[in-house]
Amino acid sequence: MQIDKTIRLPYIPQWLVWIVAVYFVGFGLGGYAVLDNNEGLYAEISREMLRSGDWTQWIIPHLNGLSYMEKPPLLYWLTAFSFAVFGEAEWVVRLVPALSCLGCVVLILWFSKKLNRESGGRFAAIVFVSGLGVIAMSRTLMFDMLLTVFLTGAVMNGYLYLDTKRRSFLYRSMAMLALALLAKGFVSLILFFAITGGYILCSSSSASDFFKRLAMWLDWRGIAVFFVISAPWHIAAILTEPIFAWFYFINEHILRFLGKREPHDYYAGAWWYYIPRVILFLFPWSLLLPALFFSKTQKLRDKSLHLFFLMSWLMPLLFFSVSSAKANYYLVAIMPLAAMQLAFLVEDKLNPGTGRLIIPGVIVAGLMGAGAWWLTKSTHAGLDGIVIASISAAQFCFYSLIALILIALLSAVLAWRSKKVGVFAYVLLPVISLPILLQTLIALDDFNSTRATVSLIQREFPAQEIVLFHVFEQQSSLPFYLKRPVKIVESHSSDLFWGNKLHKNNIVIDDAAFILMANQQKVSLLVVKQDLSEFKQKIYADKFKLVTQRGNTSIFSN
Repeated sequence: MQIDKTIRLPYIPQWLVWIVAVYFVGFGLGGYAVLDNNEGLYAEISREMLRSGDWTQWIIPHLNGLSYMEKPPLLYWLTAFSFAVFGEAEWVVRLVPALSCLGCVVLILWFSKKLNRESGGRFAAIVFVSGLGVIAMSRTLMFDMLLTVFLTGAVMNGYLYLDTKRRSFLYRSMAMLALALLAKGFVSLILFFAITGGYILCSSSSASDFFKRLAMWLDWRGIAVFFVISAPWHIAAILTEPIFAWFYFINEHILRFLGKREPHDYYAGAWWYYIPRVILFLFPWSLLLPALFFSKTQKLRDKSLHLFFLMSWLMPLLFFSVSSAKANYYLVAIMPLAAMQLAFLVEDKLNPGTGRLIIPGVIVAGLMGAGAWWLTKSTHAGLDGIVIASISAAQFCFYSLIALILIALLSAVLAWRSKKVGVFAYVLLPVISLPILLQTLIALDDFNSTRATVSLIQREFPAQEIVLFHVFEQQSSLPFYLKRPVKIVESHSSDLFWGNKLHKNNIVIDDAAFILMANQQKVSLLVVKQDLSEFKQKIYADKFKLVTQRGNTSIFSN
């Protein structure tokens, strides 16, 4: 790699950026089973949408045979289309978030070129795609990476519109904002206007300038672009399902923010909930912050741009922090522009060869060393019986930590002493971490997915009806692998709550209906660990015998 004398970063060719990006997004994408909880839910919704033969299910999605109106349908549409083209393999399940992540890389490179900061942009793309949080979210079927690519595009085009006053940027911004709305709902509008409004407010020279720049967004053509894309589905959903308007607009958005949504199935953390998680999402690159903090070199090249970047991650962070509903994965929406700001700060303030560049490597080596020491001193009973890559989990963890210590120290030396490699050396840490994480996921398939459970039951008891006891989310991949909805006895499921409440169905059954079923046919009943004691108190428990156990699930048969 060459050194560009006008910047403080090693020259990173664009082909190398794409090799790194494709590696982090594509390597082992289908190597592990569809995960229970969110991924299983959304994979099954998309599968049912495609296989239903009913056009109304493309308007009002269905989960396990029941109406599911919590989120807009764009993710389901795209995933169902992927299933239609490529089949229903695990890598296809994750294709939409993977391509969304690569879309963010495209946007970062494009935006950086518009700003004449191509070198910083290439480094930013690598910081983004190799951050711990993005690695996880780009290979998990959830709404947030799809939201991120469209929200990021809307905000970037909005900034260029304010800067150049070219309407083409306005139209692109509104089109992407409409797609962001279809990706995850009205949170996209709140985040967009919080970011854009905050930037306009803080960068305006006077009150009249503020209102003049605000009025630029009232262009009727831009508004028309937004509604032409976003309105049709909302209108169709209201006409298809009478309760949709209250459920979607009030219960799912307003009451969720206020912490009064029914059912209350989300985590409410402290105001500082997201602060340590931002560091983890940008790991290992967030460990450059101490080096930046102590740097005394050079002023920022473009304070207005850094103000925009600041608004792009700070305003969403404040909104997420005051909301009653909190989740780790919300943070991925701020990662592209946060990565850009971090990369541009490194470019502006850290000289090649400065000793401060060893800080991330030293911190990682220290943390991994502490972990390895703990493994040698503790009993680690929770790892007993788990085999990863043909060795015990404890051994695998220990060897992995030693490898990461060595890689961290090597990266630190290269970042400090090699001006041709520089800070880019720290990409070695996530490069090595990814296969370690994937091997761990594969080893934990029985705990994270029902794929092995379904294979076992279909092989040993092919004629038996599979039924869940109480919970659905912890076994949500089950209908995806069975290729059909499953019955649930006395459901405690939050995700099926409204679908069951709104329409009569034969999916959620009570004890009496289950007893009748068990008297008429053979049944495989799946009970998760925390529900075992309650199951044993049921009057029909004596008629069922334990067949086997997979992960946290016990399989009973009559």
